[in-house]
Amino acid sequence: MIHSLRLQQYRSYEDDSFEFDKSVNIIVGPNASGKTNLLEALTVVCQGKSYKALDGELVKHGTDWARIDTQADEHTRVVKLKADGKATTKRIEIDKNVYTRLSHQKQLPYVLFEPNDLRLLHGGPERRREYIDGLLERLHVSFGKARREYRRALAQRNRQLKSGHTKQDDLFVWDVRLSELGNTIAEQRQRLLRDISPKLSKLYREIAHSDVEVSLTYQTTCNDKNYGTSMLKLLKDNVSRDAERGFTGYGPHRDDIVITFDGYVAKEVASRGETRTVVLALKILELELLKEHKDMKPLLLLDDVFSELDGARRKHLTEYLQNHQTFITTTDADIVIQHFMKKCHIIPLG
Repeated sequence: MIHSLRLQQYRSYEDDSFEFDKSVNIIVGPNASGKTNLLEALTVVCQGKSYKALDGELVKHGTDWARIDTQADEHTRVVKLKADGKATTKRIEIDKNVYTRLSHQKQLPYVLFEPNDLRLLHGGPERRREYIDGLLERLHVSFGKARREYRRALAQRNRQLKSGHTKQDDLFVWDVRLSELGNTIAEQRQRLLRDISPKLSKLYREIAHSDVEVSLTYQTTCNDKNYGTSMLKLLKDNVSRDAERGFTGYGPHRDDIVITFDGYVAKEVASRGETRTVVLALKILELELLKEHKDMKPLLLLDDVFSELDGARRKHLTEYLQNHQTFITTTDADIVIQHFMKKCHIIPLG
């Protein structure tokens, strides 16, 4: 839990302090009043970096430093940024210990819903892969290592493909390495999807008050029963094709996660409200998984989440928010407040 936050020369803030409730905090203000900047500052405190910007972009325009001070449960956290025009240096102080980056063990868990997350359904496969892989990295440190090694091996193979002197023997070592790492990545993705797919469907029906069956499936050109062997064969059999294209056409970097509603691809049939609801359901599952693995309740950050949800869906959603420290941004506090029977803390901006 985060008790207080002070922002100095951070984004649109000059020097502002905030106190938070242990339950629901509603950040209300007109557009461009700094609501999203406040949520972003919380993510910087939690993970040591912004979820969407470089360190230098966090420093208020016209200044050369920024600082974030927080009081969390039993410790203080301070993030200091110093910009010299060419580079930005960062110091993260947790009590009296200083870091330049935070390991997974030092990060505070949080779950963020922001408007770009709606593209999980309607965007390209890379966005869905990034979401699932990002979640797996937060759950299992070893997955992040495998993913980084896979990217390096893929870059080496692609470089060889573009060299103009591609022979199968030259690629063999990379084919073997990619198929080994690819098998690890694909297996963990599939395991996670098998775990959360039935939970997602149940949660969606509860929030939406609907009988729609939601499903997550893994889509790949490799044999998902024996992924590594299948991928190695595809790489070997398609060397000429890959050389013509200049990139590797098979592997987990080309796979997709398909979301369906009653068997129909969601991005083709889902309304905006249904899209928002299924993404919210995913975020709540993410919250539960992180809580289980970290043995700590994550913060829940919801950026403009109540718009485009009808009253019934808002009511069902609020049932899942009461037991977490939650931060909700909105331009209309009345829409949010009426759904919370318990006390909620209002933070007015602008």
